[in-house]
Amino acid sequence: MIWAETIILAFQHYIVMLGTTVMIASSLVPLMGGDFGDKARVIQTLLFMGGINTLLQTFLGTRLPTVMGASFAFVIPVMSIINDFSDRIFTNEHERFVHTMRSIQGALIVSSFFNIVIGYSKAWGNYTRFCSPVVIVPVVCVVGLGLFERGFPRIGDCVEIGLPMLILLVICQQYLKRIHESAHNILERFALLFCIAIVWAFAAILTVGGAYNNVQEQTKLHCRTDRSFLISSAPWIKIPYPFQWGAPIFRASHVFGMMGAALVSSAESTGTYFVAARLAGATPPPAHVLSRSIGLQGVGMLLDGIFGAAVGTTASVENVGLLGLTQVGSRRVVQISTVFMIFFSIFGKFGAFFASIPLPIFAAIYCVLFGLVAAVGISFIQFTNNNSMRNLYILGLSLFLGISIPQYFNEYTASAGHGPVKSDGRWFNDILNTIFSSPPTVALIVATLLDNTLDAKYTTDDRGLPWWVPFQNRKGDIRNEEFYGLPLRIHEYIPTRFL
Repeated sequence: MIWAETIILAFQHYIVMLGTTVMIASSLVPLMGGDFGDKARVIQTLLFMGGINTLLQTFLGTRLPTVMGASFAFVIPVMSIINDFSDRIFTNEHERFVHTMRSIQGALIVSSFFNIVIGYSKAWGNYTRFCSPVVIVPVVCVVGLGLFERGFPRIGDCVEIGLPMLILLVICQQYLKRIHESAHNILERFALLFCIAIVWAFAAILTVGGAYNNVQEQTKLHCRTDRSFLISSAPWIKIPYPFQWGAPIFRASHVFGMMGAALVSSAESTGTYFVAARLAGATPPPAHVLSRSIGLQGVGMLLDGIFGAAVGTTASVENVGLLGLTQVGSRRVVQISTVFMIFFSIFGKFGAFFASIPLPIFAAIYCVLFGLVAAVGISFIQFTNNNSMRNLYILGLSLFLGISIPQYFNEYTASAGHGPVKSDGRWFNDILNTIFSSPPTVALIVATLLDNTLDAKYTTDDRGLPWWVPFQNRKGDIRNEEFYGLPLRIHEYIPTRFL
């Protein structure tokens, strides 16, 4: 029974990470000139690399139960690459798609060394030592709150599917579980799957019943269960392999833009790791663990580029929220979930079946999961002095700017077709527009700067440092090795400077 629960929980992690993967592929591939078959292959590749990178992180990285999935942080530099080839003449649209993918491959491969360097040189870990609980609160909060656009606004795309999913999930997972003791564990852990199945079936009934026959095409795309065209276009069996789109194309302007995304993904992953540690009952990740995890994330980006993923990977926020929803923070569950990712990435027809779940259903799930992540960020405030006006000032300003600045950048980009930073150097534009479009990155910059310059020496206790600092050192807390020690005595064979 324990193994059966573990496998079902693992499958639940796979379903949750699938939403972001499909969203990114659905938005980028058509702009590249790809067809439904190309979109299916991109989804397969993203799933495959998500499985590989999750295994790397859970075995050799943070060792926390975090799923590594496709990252929206890379959308801006990828869009810049797409725009570079929009005016170029190709013999057909598929050729333009392949050429764009080869350029993305080259940019990912070179920019991956940025993360590898800041990780394994311990630069990132040393930087995180400046992060007190006062910094962690706004960073972790906006890791969840900064993704609000993927929540209720996407439910509104098909409210008759998304809203019932949200209401049903809250009722089943929080209220019905209290009716009877025997139903408590089942609904607490598996209500998400039950609700997806019920609402997905409801959407299929509406589709077959003709409810969307006379509506706008955009409504059909969001509501109907037969508008993804993934099942018909996905291959039965297709193993992603290195350089599947051809030899990478390297251009300096593309590489620098992608480096900005690599930095953003590091900041977002760091905030997500703190959430995962708290929900899994582990100590806050020490500096050396964050360094090796970001270095390994760079290795993952290198593999993403080699295998031809459309974007790089980062720690999945929604899957970390699932740890809180199910109250199961098991590394084994996450590792088993990679079996589903890799299996369904190879056997495309089966994976396409689940990838055809309407996106408003995922949006309803995100409303709950992202909210949980934001709430975990608020919980870190207990380790600081809540009556300190200095702390409240830093928290308020970094929280507000962490949401407000990226909102400005995103709205400007949506209306003007380019970011607010527009100089003659496109690579420079991509770096700044990417950094300031990321809520966790903006919050991290603002909070770190303020917390370490406003009376930092005289407010040590108010900042929560007496409690915080021991966890940041390798041997500062005896539990650190228990949670973050590498398996099978691997640490004995790796030079200490890389641990």
